[in-house]
Amino acid sequence: MSTRRIVPMETTAEQQDVSRLLKQYGCGPIQFAGTDGLYDRHLLFDNVKDLDTVGVRQQYEAFARSVRDVLSQRWLLTEKTYERENPKRVYYLSMEFLLGRSLANNVMNLGLDPLVSQAAKQNKVDLLSLLEQEPDAGLGNGGLGRLAACFLDSLATLQLPAMGYGLQYEYGMFKQSIEDGWQHEQGDNWLRHPDPWEVIRPGEAVEVKLNCSFRLHGGTFQLVRGQASTLLGIPHDRPVVAYGGNTVNTLRLWSASASNYFDFQEFSSGAFAEALADTLAAESLTRVLYPDDSTSEGQVLRFLQEYFLVACSLADLVRRFRRANTEWVTFADKVAIQLNDTHPAMSVPELMRILLDEAHLGWDQAWDLTQRALAYTNHTLLPEALEKWPLDWFEAIIPRNLEIIFEINRRFHLDVQGRIPGDRQYFERVSLIEEGGQRKIRMANLAIVGSHSTNGVAGIHSELLRTTTVRELAELFPERFNNKTNGVTPRRWLLLANPALAHVITEAIGNTWIRDLDQLKRLKPLAEDKGFRDSFQEAKRKAKSQFADWLKTQSGQVVDPDSIFDSQVKRIHEYKRQLLNALRVVLLYNRLREKPDIEMEPRTFFFAGKAAPAYQLAKLIIKFINNLAGTIDGDPIVRGRLKVLFLTDYCVSLAERLIPASDVSNQISTAGYEASGTSNMKFMMNGALTIGTRDGATIEMAEEAGEDNFFLFGLTADQVASNRAWYSPYWHYEHEPETRAALDLIFSDYFSRNEPHVFEPLRDVLLTHGDFYMHLADLKPYLEADRRMMDLYARPDDWVRKTILNVAGSGKFSSDRTIREYASEIWNAKPCPVE
Repeated sequence: MSTRRIVPMETTAEQQDVSRLLKQYGCGPIQFAGTDGLYDRHLLFDNVKDLDTVGVRQQYEAFARSVRDVLSQRWLLTEKTYERENPKRVYYLSMEFLLGRSLANNVMNLGLDPLVSQAAKQNKVDLLSLLEQEPDAGLGNGGLGRLAACFLDSLATLQLPAMGYGLQYEYGMFKQSIEDGWQHEQGDNWLRHPDPWEVIRPGEAVEVKLNCSFRLHGGTFQLVRGQASTLLGIPHDRPVVAYGGNTVNTLRLWSASASNYFDFQEFSSGAFAEALADTLAAESLTRVLYPDDSTSEGQVLRFLQEYFLVACSLADLVRRFRRANTEWVTFADKVAIQLNDTHPAMSVPELMRILLDEAHLGWDQAWDLTQRALAYTNHTLLPEALEKWPLDWFEAIIPRNLEIIFEINRRFHLDVQGRIPGDRQYFERVSLIEEGGQRKIRMANLAIVGSHSTNGVAGIHSELLRTTTVRELAELFPERFNNKTNGVTPRRWLLLANPALAHVITEAIGNTWIRDLDQLKRLKPLAEDKGFRDSFQEAKRKAKSQFADWLKTQSGQVVDPDSIFDSQVKRIHEYKRQLLNALRVVLLYNRLREKPDIEMEPRTFFFAGKAAPAYQLAKLIIKFINNLAGTIDGDPIVRGRLKVLFLTDYCVSLAERLIPASDVSNQISTAGYEASGTSNMKFMMNGALTIGTRDGATIEMAEEAGEDNFFLFGLTADQVASNRAWYSPYWHYEHEPETRAALDLIFSDYFSRNEPHVFEPLRDVLLTHGDFYMHLADLKPYLEADRRMMDLYARPDDWVRKTILNVAGSGKFSSDRTIREYASEIWNAKPCPVE
């Protein structure tokens, strides 16, 4: 059993200040924990059961609701402060918010650790078991959603008046299981129990009018053209607690409902299913995160989800604006709307529609306000990820928005003609409309043209975005393009996730780093202090032992905490190159098979991540990793020296355990393809050394810590681009004996003896079809970097020095720094303290 727990990382004096905090929140310790206190009252009255018969799930809900009660007055006061002061407010629109669990995080941010520990002891509650009862909120999948969650934390902690907008998915992406090595997907019904954090506000519902309706036919979601309908957006609010508890912002999530949810006449006539058809169709809109987009039905549903998010959120924020402001001319001075990727790009025509049709402004004024209010963050350089939606769908579902897009494009065309006369092909490249067999709206172009700021999320990403992906648009609007390197919140990813290391740091430099991560620079000279190095190593060993114990308890898998924990955790995609990592393991395995007596430190390789259900090659890569794991486990020659594990159902809670325990972080994307990465920052912050390519934010991380403290390898982004025309993976197969031996072993069915040729598609990817992501080009350099890394590991003092220097260099990668840059350089938003 893991000993991970809620641990207060404040000084003793601050722990003793809990009474002051509780008084500020309007609650005393007895009210929280004592007889007839909040916990007991929730346990009894929410469940209407004898207290001796309630289970651990009910105990969790009672604890969570008690904590929510404590913060509720502060939550109300925050909103009242914003209404009174009328500051410029930030609205962050995202299709994903990968929050993780809330109870421990909220308790930590509120400073209630001693009180909760006391309440658990007084009520004889197993706090560890209680924390495990909370599911990870199924509101996101990967880095995009986790970034949004970190940003919400920083917005609140920096006391910025902000609100997040997303969708209340009933089911997350999916729960991942592994059967015979293959990924299988089951529904992630994270809301099967009541969510104690949410507050449903039906009185603030929003109407969304569409030029079509929907029906469920044969289990599929179908669009009925020409039959207008109205959906209701029901808000579900969740508190976003600042560190210190002074500010409690809101994440508002929309669920879809039918306006006429029940046809009484049909029900009375015996047509029971038909009577509920509209309700079922409407509620299906927010049923699932990322519907399968391999079908047109799934794509239409995704399109509708994006518009629903935009329509509900803009209607709500306009309503908030109008409560305190009478003049539309001040809209962009009071409202900043950040579009997290292209998913909310429909905000451009939707805001124009509101300003033109509801506010009755002229075009020029409406366009000026729209551009000044909106800002766009790009998260990808992959052309297929830059959304393009069929024009026909706009015409069928939201024709007025299409009319507005046409007019934006017409005026944009005139502007481009005036600046670059006679070059029709130039405009075709920057146009909002992609011509061809099926005309489509280019959502990235729409977001760039309709906003005042477009930012990338790492230095190299922003440069490639500007010079390659949307080069012509950047030439037209150079002043709009900027960089905002991503960051992660140190509260969740160090203070909460790694209490042992956080304690070592606080003992050494005090606790100011929690709010100002630049303070970690003060650790740099301590890399030469033997006492600090010993404490640092003890914290890492503790995290590894705790993870090993937790893994055995949860899954029965046994790992050696004295082995090197070598991790790669992220969604499965060819450009992230989990396959390259697996090839490295095959080469190391071959070396041990050929020379069992060679020295090699025991190593455990962890993989985790989900493949999109329709992404067959990604699912095959998962299968290969699992077969590789099984083969190595069954080989007595390497037992105890190499071990591979694929950790199923990767989520925030798993990351919070694995990242602090990891010695090595693999960030090995093909250079020029990873926008930023944020798991790389979490590993660095927790004392793992990075082996990786010069891609995304890894470049800046190496600059901060010093390249000598990283293990960089492989082609640069420029080399990838320039080598593309002549690159041949066969050269590496023919001239690198270890590479050839590894591939031959795979294609000989050595790892698939009972499934002949199952991995033949990997031959197609790596050899026949040209190895687009250049795995083989980087394989030998990867092994050379791995050798350098292992040489260092053999010198423990030198290894821990570099890990300390990595932590000391991680201060730049706090989401607090990122949000300060957004606030000052894009939003012009200022703190609004809650007194």
